[in-house]
Amino acid sequence: MKYLTFALAKGRLAKKSMKLFEQIGVTCEEMKDESSRRLIFVNEELRYRFFLAKAPDVPTYVEYGAADIGIVGRDTVLEEGRQLYEVLDLGFGKCRMCVAGPESAKELLRHHELIRVATKYPNIAKDYFYNRKHQTVEIIKLNGSIELAPIVGLSEVIVDIVETGSTLKENGLKVLEEICPLSARMVVNQVSMKLEQDRIKDIITNLKQVLVY
Repeated sequence: MKYLTFALAKGRLAKKSMKLFEQIGVTCEEMKDESSRRLIFVNEELRYRFFLAKAPDVPTYVEYGAADIGIVGRDTVLEEGRQLYEVLDLGFGKCRMCVAGPESAKELLRHHELIRVATKYPNIAKDYFYNRKHQTVEIIKLNGSIELAPIVGLSEVIVDIVETGSTLKENGLKVLEEICPLSARMVVNQVSMKLEQDRIKDIITNLKQVLVY
C-alpha cells in the first residue's frame, strides 16, 4: 500500500488539523516532537506521511501530486487558483476577506471610481473588482501591514483578511464590503481522488462525523 501524503500549512492550522485527525485515527507520533528537525513525518503502520509547508505552497504541492491531501485556508486556495478539489470545510480559522478603508472611501466604491487597492491577495482583489463589481482599479501588492496603505495615502482601500476588525478600528478604518467568508479547507489532488478514492473518501466521511460547525 502506498503512502497517503498530507501537506499542512505551518502554524495554528497544522496543530488544529492534527487534533482533528487524531479523533478519526489519522495519527503521527513523530509530529509531536516540537524539537524535531525532520521535514517529513511518517506513520509506517497506517502508511501516512505528513509535512509542513508555508501556506501559499500547500496548493502547489497538492496540484502537482507531491501531496495527496492538503490543509490550508480558503484565502490561499482562492489566491493560488490551483487545479485541485476543495472537498471539505473544516470549520476552524474562521474569518472574512473584506474591502476596508476610511469611511470616505465608501463613495468611491459606490460610484465605481478608479481607485488604488493595496493587498497581499492580488488575484482575489482582481477577481472581486473586475469580475464581480466591474470596477477598474489599480492593484498594489504588499507583503507587510496592509492597514498602513490608506493611512499614508498609498491606496484608497485595502483587501485583507478580517477576524475581529479591532486592528482596522484602531487605525480609523472599517469594513466597507465583504468579499467572502474564509476558514480552513481540505483539498485533494485530482489524480489521487481517483487512485486513492476509498482511503480519501473514508477520511472525508470520518471527518464529517467529528466536525462541529
